[in-house]
Amino acid sequence: MSLSWENAFSKLPGGRGLAARARSLKDGDLLALKDFLDLAHAKYALLQPYFTLPNYPLVENRELLPSFEVDIFEYKELPGFSMVVLPRQLSYFQEVFQYDILHSPDDLHGPGSKGAAVAERLAASNLNSLTMRIPRQDQDKLRQQFAGTDITALTSYMELLPTLLNMERAHVLSHTSKGRFHLAGVYSSFPSYLDTELKQFGLRIGKFSSGDDAKYEANRLFVYQFLMELYGFPIVSERRTSAAMFARRLSRSGENFMVRVLGQSDRTITTMYSHPDAKHYPRVEKLALVSVHEHFKDTVKLLGDGGYFVDPEKRVVILRVVYNQHKYDPDNVRQDRALSVVRQEVIHPLTGVATSGLNIIKDSYSMFLRLNDIVRGEYHGRVVFKRHEIVQGTDTDEKRLKFLHSWLTKHQRRIISYSEDFYANVVKVLDGYLLSPDNYDRFTPMRALHQEVWSKYSYIQQARKVKILEDLLLRQHKGQKLSYLAMLTAFTGILSDLKFEMVNYFDELVDRVIKMAETILQDRYLHKNFVNRKDEDLSAYGLQIKKMYGRLVSLVDEFGRIRKLRTEPPRPQNMLTL
Repeated sequence: MSLSWENAFSKLPGGRGLAARARSLKDGDLLALKDFLDLAHAKYALLQPYFTLPNYPLVENRELLPSFEVDIFEYKELPGFSMVVLPRQLSYFQEVFQYDILHSPDDLHGPGSKGAAVAERLAASNLNSLTMRIPRQDQDKLRQQFAGTDITALTSYMELLPTLLNMERAHVLSHTSKGRFHLAGVYSSFPSYLDTELKQFGLRIGKFSSGDDAKYEANRLFVYQFLMELYGFPIVSERRTSAAMFARRLSRSGENFMVRVLGQSDRTITTMYSHPDAKHYPRVEKLALVSVHEHFKDTVKLLGDGGYFVDPEKRVVILRVVYNQHKYDPDNVRQDRALSVVRQEVIHPLTGVATSGLNIIKDSYSMFLRLNDIVRGEYHGRVVFKRHEIVQGTDTDEKRLKFLHSWLTKHQRRIISYSEDFYANVVKVLDGYLLSPDNYDRFTPMRALHQEVWSKYSYIQQARKVKILEDLLLRQHKGQKLSYLAMLTAFTGILSDLKFEMVNYFDELVDRVIKMAETILQDRYLHKNFVNRKDEDLSAYGLQIKKMYGRLVSLVDEFGRIRKLRTEPPRPQNMLTL
């Protein structure tokens, strides 16, 4: 069967289509509803535009990889929407958000509430509430299409999607009095309270101090970016920002919920929802149409044989990415990491069955290819430099440097963690471009930009060494568990080398190294079993540990003196008087 958007998901398990799936959702289960909405929204918000609009802008794989990049363009012709699902009955006055209420026939009570005339008046009232919120030129068509229809029923939802996918504000799904999901409201506004959330979060993680304007100014962008990424977005439009902050509020209040949003610029359906395995934050998922890179030969064959391609010629698939959130950790050299990829799934366009265990976006080979193309001036894409400048192509050194700055910024925490082989290749390419004597004269007119890129690169080089110390602190190295002696020996060995380089290190990394060393020195196990015991009571192994501990004490003292020299202002020179 040749795939079109009309026959998408027509062969769901059991030989049913989406309409039958909608009718079977009677128990009010949030995760079951989510599975249905994944397919319904993929069909009408992704596949229909792909098949009906020329030059549909597929999502690039890297756009689904944290940290997320700022959107470049808004595609007005594409659908965009937001929604909230609450698996409970709504209390109109008590809810913390505004919406136009729609009533289900399930909620009619009292004498005479079951008559056909009453149901007809209710359907007309619901349809009028919806019609008032769409452009005037579309109102008559909608009234004719849904005259006498219960638009709140889930079975009507897919027919309503062309309207709901082009409304400025959100629609609401909730339970009826019988525990069934229905369309409970339209034209909903999500309260964001961004200022309050931002400041409270910054205070909690120690990036802000009450009344400290300078500290707030220095760290505001970091906090804003980290907070937004926790909920699946860069710093973006009001629609997605308010959805993220509303999901945060619902999660903190203990609600069971789902918030979903599709931006016309990101072309990606982002979902934040309650999940039993997500304890601290709502789970984040993204759904988008992406093209599988041709160098994934085994993956391309697997997906092709299984019929997973929406467009076999362009290798387009429906990709769902599941993310894992991380609490802010000031002691981690990758402290800006709020989100990481935990799973990737490709959804079959006919059966709706998802296959996992694939790697479509998290690929060091693709990263390295892109880096090579950038420095050679062969990359023809576009990027946003420092959140405000769109750079197209890499035909000049200035553009290449701006691309490198964006590439290093996006992949910083991955480069810090990736294998030695991958890192060695990155170093070879970057050193060959940034340090080449042949490029010196060409970089002179853009020295400030060159220094910015070099600073990004230097931070990664230094942070990789600090990352090794972080692993040693946990008594881990290359996946192996270390003894205390092996940990101390390796830790002091690296510190002995670093003390000669530390004068050039970033202040925050120097502080991190000293803090890690002090953590080891305060280890209760070491004190109890080795440091506080007499030499004659220790074995040869214990004496070695005590010796290495003493060596670490000396190194920490040296590092403390280096830090003091770095932070002290230079002393004024005495003037000689004649």
